[in-house]
Amino acid sequence: MKQKFAGSTKVKRAQLQALRKDFETLAMKEGESVNSYFARTLAIAKKMEASEEEVEKEVEEEASLEQRRNVYNCHKLGHFQYECPSWEKSAHYAEMDEEEEVLLMAYIEKEGGRKEGNKSWFTTLDDMFEHSVKLGNNTRMQVKGKGDIRLEIGGRAHTTGRSKYIIGRGGMILRTNMTSNKTFVLLATVIPQNCLQVTEDTTNLWHQRFGHLNHKSLHYLSNKNLVEGLPWISDTDKACEVCNKGKQHREVIPKMVRWRATERLELVHTDVCGPITPITASNKRYLLTFIDDYSRKTWVYFLSEKSEAFNMFLNFKSSIQNEMGMNIRCLRSDRGGEFTSDKFNKFCEKCGIKRQLTAAYTPQQNGVAERKNRTIMNMVRCLLIEKTMPKVFWAEAARWTVHILNRSPTSAVKEKTPQASWSGIKPSVDHFKVFGCIAHVHVPDKNRTKLEDKSIKCVFVGLSEESKAYKMFNPVTRRVIISRDVKFEEDQSWDRGRSSDEENEDMLVCDENIEDEAEKEPNPNAEVSVDAEAEPEKQSSEEDQAEPKTRSTRTRQTPAHLRDYVSGEGMSEDEAEQYLVLFTCDKDPTGYYEAAKREEWRRAMDLEIEAIIKNETWELETLPAGQKKIPVKWARLVVKGYSQRHGIDYDEVFAPVARWDTIRMLLALAACKSWEVFQLDVKSAFLHGDLKEMMYVEQPEGYIKAGEEHKAYRLKKALYGLKQAPRAWHSRIEEYFMRNGFKKCSHEHTLFVKNGKEGDFLLVSLYVDDLIFTGTNLSLCEEFKISMKQEFDMTDLGKMKFFLGVEIQQMNEGIFLCQKKYAREIVTRFGMENCNAVKNLIVPGTRMSLEEEGEEIGATQYKQLIGSLMYLTNTRSDIMYVVCFLSRFMAKPKKAHLLAAKRVLRYINGTLELGLFYKKGSNEDLQAYTDSDFAGDMDSARSTSGYVFLMGEAAVAWSSRKQSVVTLSTTEAEYVAAAACACQCIWMKTILESFGQTQNKCSVVFCDNSSSIKLSKNPVFHGRTKHINVKFHFLRDLVKDGEIELVHCGSKDQIADIMTKPLKLDTYEQLRRMMGVQKVEDAN
Repeated sequence: MKQKFAGSTKVKRAQLQALRKDFETLAMKEGESVNSYFARTLAIAKKMEASEEEVEKEVEEEASLEQRRNVYNCHKLGHFQYECPSWEKSAHYAEMDEEEEVLLMAYIEKEGGRKEGNKSWFTTLDDMFEHSVKLGNNTRMQVKGKGDIRLEIGGRAHTTGRSKYIIGRGGMILRTNMTSNKTFVLLATVIPQNCLQVTEDTTNLWHQRFGHLNHKSLHYLSNKNLVEGLPWISDTDKACEVCNKGKQHREVIPKMVRWRATERLELVHTDVCGPITPITASNKRYLLTFIDDYSRKTWVYFLSEKSEAFNMFLNFKSSIQNEMGMNIRCLRSDRGGEFTSDKFNKFCEKCGIKRQLTAAYTPQQNGVAERKNRTIMNMVRCLLIEKTMPKVFWAEAARWTVHILNRSPTSAVKEKTPQASWSGIKPSVDHFKVFGCIAHVHVPDKNRTKLEDKSIKCVFVGLSEESKAYKMFNPVTRRVIISRDVKFEEDQSWDRGRSSDEENEDMLVCDENIEDEAEKEPNPNAEVSVDAEAEPEKQSSEEDQAEPKTRSTRTRQTPAHLRDYVSGEGMSEDEAEQYLVLFTCDKDPTGYYEAAKREEWRRAMDLEIEAIIKNETWELETLPAGQKKIPVKWARLVVKGYSQRHGIDYDEVFAPVARWDTIRMLLALAACKSWEVFQLDVKSAFLHGDLKEMMYVEQPEGYIKAGEEHKAYRLKKALYGLKQAPRAWHSRIEEYFMRNGFKKCSHEHTLFVKNGKEGDFLLVSLYVDDLIFTGTNLSLCEEFKISMKQEFDMTDLGKMKFFLGVEIQQMNEGIFLCQKKYAREIVTRFGMENCNAVKNLIVPGTRMSLEEEGEEIGATQYKQLIGSLMYLTNTRSDIMYVVCFLSRFMAKPKKAHLLAAKRVLRYINGTLELGLFYKKGSNEDLQAYTDSDFAGDMDSARSTSGYVFLMGEAAVAWSSRKQSVVTLSTTEAEYVAAAACACQCIWMKTILESFGQTQNKCSVVFCDNSSSIKLSKNPVFHGRTKHINVKFHFLRDLVKDGEIELVHCGSKDQIADIMTKPLKLDTYEQLRRMMGVQKVEDAN
């Protein structure tokens, strides 16, 4: 080195370059430790520092002495190739400053390892181009063509536009740039060239030819060549609209849950199961379950209607919050109306409870609750079958089932029972007994004599919710007993001696509203009863919520059940009402001397005499020979009409009065149309009636003229008390109406209509001397008032407020009718003003007959009571059935009948504010409901017909009546009831036509019996209905002519049920609301 480079400086420089190369190429050897590697690095660095030379240029530091050899171009030493001054500038070499993607690559054949070019990489290739390329070793390679290659670099496609295709021993080189370290680095993928061919796709056509066979099967046919003539078919997932419409199915429901609650009440499942038949003794038809997702503990509640679910949820929420001090975070349920009501949603939103609702028609999404209900009902069936228990005990069995399941293992909770997971305490099961087994309950000493049995045989039906005791059912008294002193015979069953399921269903009786005297001392074996007005039961923290405890009546002289009864046998509805009203009493004076002692009555008598004289009703004359004078009576001067002789003193006596159905229809129409209703009163109306007969009356007491005591008054006009007086008055006012352009309704002779201009009309209804009127134009009403005052002595009462004991309130919202004052007078008259109120009129299931056991009572008081109640039904349709039922026993009432009637007074005392509300702007079309029980009368086995007509969202007509024939089936009974309803419907339509409200469409009558509906359309069931009286087939003609249409409705929507049978409390209150019976404040 010294000889070649001639000097120590150049040697040091070469050494430094060598050290630099070693430093740059320094790397850890295999198995070398970090300390050893660090020592080697430090040694090289020290040697470089000792050379006392600094690197002046980066190019000098990158070269090593091994590379110093003859430059390929000039064959001289002492410089690098790029320093060679004679470096040939050739166009065949790439420029260093070109900034393009560079590539150094060769294609190697797998066979033989021979390197050669690949024409397939070129997108374009010019084979005519010939040239040569000088390589780095100063050799040349022949170029056979040039063209473009497409490369994918960094996810993007690039085309090298200056590439050369070279065939030679050196391989193929792309003309690209070189990096600073003299290497060619490129991460690229050659994009192969494809030749696309367009062919017609027949997949969809063959899909249609194969009747929309799935594409997978078509592809399999084609791919496996299973048939001839089928082209290649692709396995496509292309959507087909026809297949979507014809084949779409539901998505698979996951069998495993993807998420579980991690703590209690984080998620609660709920669902309603039912309706379940038979209903329980407390009228429950549904069960409602709540399941905690974390612990899987279950709570069960029992419902009469699904609408009670919200209230039960409130009870459940309160009980678990009090027990655990935690809130429900999320509630999962289906989309039933009981869970999606406004009040339910608003409450959950207010309390921050998240809702999870299933998709429509997808109960599988609420699988926990659905499966729990199935498990409960399966076990309930087993419990009832095991001990042959009546099916009516299904609620008690369900409650015991939930108690068992909460203490049984479940796959959802590992190595714990739901109760233990919920409470953290291992539950005990030593109190478990076989449901329905025989148990002997100890009778306390104070409840038995010395020689009486010390125990009674009962049936085990579960555990008490309030006490640490068992719940037993006594088959003899049909009562539930709570006791802890019990001996069990678990291998014994209740031998009822009855095999029919129908008999089993009515074993329990629940008299929810019978009030008994409370026990003065606590009894450990107390017989539990439930009152409908009692507070709801509280849920135990240990046990699940259960159905209210059932009870039945004590052994009494009266039967426990009542079904369907009516009044009016042998008389029309009007006759029955008039007959009963005769027995009502009043507090008015009964004679002249009694009245004369009271100033207000003396004043009234003076006015009466003045009105008679002013009206020229009589004339004082000497009584003709042979003529008999008729006595008179005060307080109001009336003739003692019973002294009249038919054919001499009178002939025709009938005078019509307005039916309450007509009056209610008039008021309902006025409310719908927003008309005002006015009232007029004719003073001394009967005095205006002209008499045709020659009649004399004696001079009234207190007004006998001195010196003319022997004379008598000859009547020129009628007096009150004359049998023909009402007819004479009606003839007089009817003549006035006809003379002033009114038309009389042919189906209601007390209804008069006067038509005005431009379609206006005036309606007038007459009830003796009281007139109510309304119309489309107030000017017509004012003209009528003036005309009446000119014709008669009138009292203008303004807007209708009080009519025949009925209070009328005309409000912006509509018209409200009630008899609050009259109802209070009835309660007071019969000494019941301080009684305890009840919520329902009659206990469901009560039955009575004419031959009822017990002592007889005075018929007078009973008749007065029933007569007073009958008049109250003019606005209180809710009491119609019970009053008509009790009226059947007026001939020989017993004490039980009187007690039942007094119960009605107790109900009225608690509902004085109720009345009918006709809503403003509501639909004025008639809606009719008809219903019947079957053979409900114990004495005659006849059925009860009932109907209700609605107008203005409230009842305008109703009836409850025993049928005149004995029917042999429910179909026949419903058919007879529907015929009676149809007759009423035809009459009411004609009245509406008189009101100017013609109903051209068919009148709809709702009935809940499908067979009677079919019978009204066609003579079906001939073998069972051929005996039906011809008059009832009048209904079929009405249906055929399109006058009436019977439409089926569900039992829960059958309003007429309230007219045919005793109902459970919630059903009764619901139907009462549907009839429009409510308080006035509820209408505002």
